[in-house]
Amino acid sequence: QVQLVESGGGLVQAGGSLRLSCAASGSIFSIYTMGWYRQAPGKQRELVADITNTFSTDYADSVKGRFTISRDNAKNTVYLQMNSLKPEDTAVYYCNVNRLLKKDYSFGYDYWGQGTQVTVSS
Repeated sequence: QVQLVESGGGLVQAGGSLRLSCAASGSIFSIYTMGWYRQAPGKQRELVADITNTFSTDYADSVKGRFTISRDNAKNTVYLQMNSLKPEDTAVYYCNVNRLLKKDYSFGYDYWGQGTQVTVSS
């Protein structure tokens, strides 16, 4: 059983910063790509940023230069540092693992965290 647990959301004023964390636990040998998605009310879930196991990153255009994704492979944890936050960043943020290798050497796919609310006030 693999679980993703997120933390770090909250309420912040525009221009402020937050740091999200997501720790994966369970029978995990290694994780491939980890990412952050968000979903605002009435909108589709969208990719915010992701990072591969070789630390290659990809960002949505709307967050480039403001958000930084990182990971600690030893802790199976991914982080999202969010700076210069804007009201339009308000959403529920979800952690995702797209593929991982379990300790029994089988693959697991598409795991999601429970979501953490980020609210940016103007």
